[in-house]
Amino acid sequence: MCVIQFFCLFLQKNNIMDRQPQYIRFDWAMKRLLRDKANFGVLEGFLTTLLGKQIKIQKLLESESNQEDEDDKQNRVDVLAEDDKGELYLIEVQNESELAYFQRMLFGTSKLVTEYINRGQNYEHIRKIYSVNIVYFNLGGGTDIVYHGKTEFRGMHNGELLSLSPFQQQKFKVDAVSDLYPEYFILKVNDFNKWSKVPLEQWIYFLNTAEIPHDATAPGLAEARKKLQLDHMTRAEREAYYRHLDNVVILKDNISTARGEGRLEGRAEGRAEGRAEGRKEGREEGRTEALADTARKMKLGGMDDKLIMQFTGLTTEEIAKL
Repeated sequence: MCVIQFFCLFLQKNNIMDRQPQYIRFDWAMKRLLRDKANFGVLEGFLTTLLGKQIKIQKLLESESNQEDEDDKQNRVDVLAEDDKGELYLIEVQNESELAYFQRMLFGTSKLVTEYINRGQNYEHIRKIYSVNIVYFNLGGGTDIVYHGKTEFRGMHNGELLSLSPFQQQKFKVDAVSDLYPEYFILKVNDFNKWSKVPLEQWIYFLNTAEIPHDATAPGLAEARKKLQLDHMTRAEREAYYRHLDNVVILKDNISTARGEGRLEGRAEGRAEGRAEGRKEGREEGRTEALADTARKMKLGGMDDKLIMQFTGLTTEEIAKL
């Protein structure tokens, strides 16, 4: 047996050849790797899949978390990208539950609207903005995994959709009023664990599990398979990455514990309120029955109904039923 055959048998015996590569979580990749122009293909593929049109990123712009956090304890990461048409993409990954997250999305796009138009410019120069939100918590009350929001104006009498005039379409180079306003995408990825042939669902599967099966076809996942392998990181990078994973796990545990405690407290409060309400109802029924018994005796004694009403507080109808 030659050396090469022996080495191959050793690898097979130890399952090294069959071992699937480990990939970096998308939020960490956004923080450290995807800001490099050589890795733009991953983000471009993700946006192309989500929006259903070809996206070519020209450059990354300054955003809240462009600066690296030394301990990486932030549970939010964002990237602000500009494409070759000047349109803006604010991609945000949020691990921690936030009650006012919808308002946060609005604030983020509103801020970009004002920051990326120069003083004195006409309103027609306002940039088109896409707000893409990847959340690892249960946001709102829906059961879908992907939501899309945009601005439309409809007639209050006939339901007609307000449209642009032909001149406005030519001037602004868009087809609809909604094309002028920010659009929002929410990806609730936390509970999606099914591999799918649908490209967008393949991306959501990767966002949740950090796994890329061999038959992945979604744009950008081939680039992610090459660029986001854990083995390509230096030892220092891996240590920082593991600290980040620890923070994410701790955060999820805290959220899960808080939910569990909240449910237990709610049930305990419900039982206590039920007992208190029962005692209150019992006392009220007892008082009512006692008054009725008193009124019945007074009536049998020949007392006037008005006098009975004064003593018991019962109504004429209640006394008549006794």
